[in-house]
Amino acid sequence: MSATSLARYLPILQWGRTYDRHALTGDLLASVIVTIMLIPQSLAYALLAGLPPEAGLYASITPIMLYAIFGTSRALAVGPVAVVSLMTAAAIGNVAEQGTMGYAVAALTLAGLSGAILLAMGLLRLGFLANFLSHPVIAGFITASGILIATSQIKHILGVRAGGDTLPEMVVSLAENLIATNWITLLIGIGATGFLFWVRKGLKPMLRHLGLGPRLADMVTKAGPVLAVVVTTVAVWGLGLDAKGVQIVGVVPQGLPPLTLPSFSTNLIGLLLLPALLISVIGFVESVSVAQTLAAKRRQRIDPDQELIGLGAANIGAAFTGGYPVTGGFARSVVNFDAGAETPAAGAFTAIGLAVAAIALTPLIYFLPTAALAATIIVAVLSLVDFSILERSWTYSKADFVAVAATIALTLMMGVETGVSTGVVLSIALHLYKSSRPHIAEVGLVPGTQHFRNIHRHTVLTDPTLLTIRIDESLYFANARFLEDYVADRVATDSPITNVVLMCSAINEIDLSALESLEAINHRLRTMDVKLHLSEVKGPVMDRLKRSHFLDALTGQVFLSQYDAMRTLAPKQGLNDLDNPSHAASICSRSAVE
Repeated sequence: MSATSLARYLPILQWGRTYDRHALTGDLLASVIVTIMLIPQSLAYALLAGLPPEAGLYASITPIMLYAIFGTSRALAVGPVAVVSLMTAAAIGNVAEQGTMGYAVAALTLAGLSGAILLAMGLLRLGFLANFLSHPVIAGFITASGILIATSQIKHILGVRAGGDTLPEMVVSLAENLIATNWITLLIGIGATGFLFWVRKGLKPMLRHLGLGPRLADMVTKAGPVLAVVVTTVAVWGLGLDAKGVQIVGVVPQGLPPLTLPSFSTNLIGLLLLPALLISVIGFVESVSVAQTLAAKRRQRIDPDQELIGLGAANIGAAFTGGYPVTGGFARSVVNFDAGAETPAAGAFTAIGLAVAAIALTPLIYFLPTAALAATIIVAVLSLVDFSILERSWTYSKADFVAVAATIALTLMMGVETGVSTGVVLSIALHLYKSSRPHIAEVGLVPGTQHFRNIHRHTVLTDPTLLTIRIDESLYFANARFLEDYVADRVATDSPITNVVLMCSAINEIDLSALESLEAINHRLRTMDVKLHLSEVKGPVMDRLKRSHFLDALTGQVFLSQYDAMRTLAPKQGLNDLDNPSHAASICSRSAVE
């Protein structure tokens, strides 16, 4: 393997050669801030996934190290995130009981499968497959997931036992157990939630007003969740609240991530394969969108296929070191970027900081109330909820609105896997439906120009014997018959037509099914003494047509431009009209959408 190929698969060889003291300073500062932020987040997201809190720390150490080696983003912070944690809980909750060894092994296996899928997609350069998840579907899924996650944490705020995978199940379960609310736990949960909301909105302005610099004020604000953890932990310990029913984290193993082994059971892999695929694609889409956004701000670029490899390596690392599926997180990546991270080494330094925390700080969180962790999750995920996507999609595209609304409703009512699967299927189905009925415009010449526009929208010159239609879509098996029927119906209702021109400026491809439909159109028009012509055919499309017999059988000509076609095919009166734009023919008042 050449040095260039090796550097492609190991981006660390590229940025590592130019690493200097300036980059080191920025990376170290960013790692301190992100480490402080990640300690409570990692514990909380493990709780959300139904795993012991240490699993969150483990999933934030080795995966970050591996991404620093294989990833291309210089600011992306990899680790547990809310949506993937929820999907993990939903997936392995169906195959093992929470709190058992089987549950932990299933989490490792899910991470391993996800890593293998991402790695394979990266090596095969299949990053484009993520494009099948439309932004409206992703936005709807994340909004619904945010609601589910926040609702799932209310039981910890109330201090009750409740369950359910869907919103109705959770609400019913909470209502049935409401009478068992622990009021001290509720006080802690409400207090921590209110404080964290205030930290997000009010702490930084207050610190700036007190005279702190913007960088220091920002660092203190990012450490807000840590302060909530410290205060609530000290309160529970000092007042002995655990003896009064307040649920606490308890013993957290002290030490570095252990070496673990996922299961290779074919039965378990079969059960987890679809959830692993969904987690892989959702995680990749979320991660690469964040990475591209941050890279653009510094005029850098990322390689989506190499990102797949980086995330695949991170997940495989999680599978063998006691973690669960991970991806790039939006909030922590933005913090990493704003704090001055220059290279992926910032992630490696963050991993070292978390390793130190796993060794030295875990005994200190014995009395940490789960209500405080729940508050951390609720405040984090409510920022994901964005119902404005419904209004925007309704205004812009009813089809996208259907996809968004269905994704939100099904995710809430039937669970995350059903919601996102339906969203993907709906997106593809709606795309196929729209492309199977391509927009076809009858066009005419704009007076005084060589431009052609829709006769229903513009004052244009036309000729009664010439029909010119523009197809605004590539032609393939799903829409070829639609064009065939359109031309047949249009010519049959207008007897003066002697020439039909297909304006192909928007056609990028014609597949074999569409070619057969063009042949059928040509044959049908010949029987009606009407000639078929093409204009403005793109080079690659013409190359394919030349490899067929279609051009030999074509009754008309292929014109370089639509203007040439009209000048050639218009009768003498039409030529006079072209030379004198004041004689505009066929000014239509009908309305249509171009």
